[in-house]
Amino acid sequence: MQLGVPQGPVLCCRKQLHCRKPPGRSCEPAHRPSQQSATVACRRQRQACSLQVQATAEAAKEARPSGLTPFAAVRSEEEFFGALQKGVDSGKLPKELYPAFQDFYNSYKQTVLSSDAPDASPELVAEVMGSIADRTFNQFLDPYTFPSYHTRLLEPYDYYKFGQNYVRTLINFDKSVVGHLDRFQKVQEQLDAGHNVVLLANHQTEADPGVWALLLEKVLPRLATEIIYVAGDRVVADPLCKPFSMGRNLFCVHSRKRMDDVPELKAEKMATNRRTLGAMVKELSKGGKLVWIAPSGGRDRPDPQSGEWLPHRYDPGAVELMRTMMAKSKKRGHLWPMAMYSWEVMPPPAGLEKNLGERRLTGYAGTGISLAEELDVDALLSGIPAEQKQERQQKLTETAWQAAVKEFKLISDAIHNDNVRSTSSMHTQPWKD
Repeated sequence: MQLGVPQGPVLCCRKQLHCRKPPGRSCEPAHRPSQQSATVACRRQRQACSLQVQATAEAAKEARPSGLTPFAAVRSEEEFFGALQKGVDSGKLPKELYPAFQDFYNSYKQTVLSSDAPDASPELVAEVMGSIADRTFNQFLDPYTFPSYHTRLLEPYDYYKFGQNYVRTLINFDKSVVGHLDRFQKVQEQLDAGHNVVLLANHQTEADPGVWALLLEKVLPRLATEIIYVAGDRVVADPLCKPFSMGRNLFCVHSRKRMDDVPELKAEKMATNRRTLGAMVKELSKGGKLVWIAPSGGRDRPDPQSGEWLPHRYDPGAVELMRTMMAKSKKRGHLWPMAMYSWEVMPPPAGLEKNLGERRLTGYAGTGISLAEELDVDALLSGIPAEQKQERQQKLTETAWQAAVKEFKLISDAIHNDNVRSTSSMHTQPWKD
C-alpha cells in the first residue's frame, strides 16, 4: 500500500542510541591521569550515555505504550479516528495522513461489511485498520531500511501474520482457485532436490504475496512462506506499504521505470541494484531458492479501450536476467510462467504514478494463481543461433508471457463462473480439503 506521506523519524532511531566517543577524546586521555580519575571519567561518560538512551526510550514509550503505538489498542471506529487525530495534533503524524486513512478506512469498512464472510463486523474493521495504522506509525518512530536481501521479520513483531490477517479479509475463498496444483507440487519437489525455481509472473496488486500464501499455506506451507519476491521502489519506501513488505522475503531493486525519477539519486539506485544482483547470485548458489519476479516491471492495468484485464507484456531483459542468474549459480534451475488474478481486491490506479502515494480502494472478491508448463529453454531456443541474442530473448519472453495470459484467462473464467469452477479438473480449492 502507498500513501503520500513524508518519511523520517520523529524520535531518534536505534542507530542514534549508541554512545560514541567525541572526536579526539577518550576515557583514557593521552597524559594518563590516575587510574581512579580515569575510572570516574568513564563512569560519567557511561552515565551520560545511559541518560540519553533512557530519555529516548521514555519518549518512545509515551508514543508507543508497552512498545506499541496507541493504535494497537483500537477496538472501534471512534477509537481509531481519535488516535489518528491525536497523532496529527501532536505533530507525530503528518496531517496528510488523516484524510488518506479516512478514505482507506471507509473503503475497507464497506468491503468487509458487505462481504459474506462469517466474522465480518465493525470491530474486525477497527482492529485490522488499527494494526495497519500501528505499524505505519511505527515507521515514523523507527523507520526500517531494507537491505538488498531482506528476510521476513517474525519477531518481536510477526509482520507475516500481520499481512495475512489483512489480505484474508479481502478474499472470497468460495470463488478463489488454484490452477494445476500438481505443478506447484512439482515446484516443491524441485526445491527439495536443491534446484532453483523462478516464477515469471504477472503482478496485479500489493496484496499478491498475501494471496499467494493464503491459497497455498494449507497444502504447501513452505512455498507460501519461503518464496523470495523481487521488489521495486514503492514496496520498500512508502511508510504504509513497508510493514507489509517487512513480512516477506525480498530482493530489493529499483526498476528502470523509476530510475530517473530523481536524477541525483540515479547513481545510488544503480549501486543498490548491483548489490542486489550480488545477493541474488549468492543465494541462488546455495540452491533450493524460489524467486518470484514480475517481468512486466509493475502492476497490470486494464486496457484503456476495452477495460479488459490481462497480464502486461514481459520485458525480455528481466527474463534474460533471471535465466542468466540461475546459470551463474551452477545449480540446476527452472523457469515457470505463472498467472496471478487479484486485481479486484485492491485495484491499482489507472496510470503509473511517479510520486509515492495513491488512493487505496479495496474489494471482496475471488482470487487465483496458476502455473503454466515449465519452460524447456533448450528446446525453445534450439532453432535460433546463439549469436542472435535478441531473438532468443524475445522468443523466451513471448512464450512465457503467452503462457501466463492463457492461464490468467482460465482462472478468471473459473473465478467468475460457478459451473466452470465446480466442474473443472484443473482448478481446485486446496484450503477446503
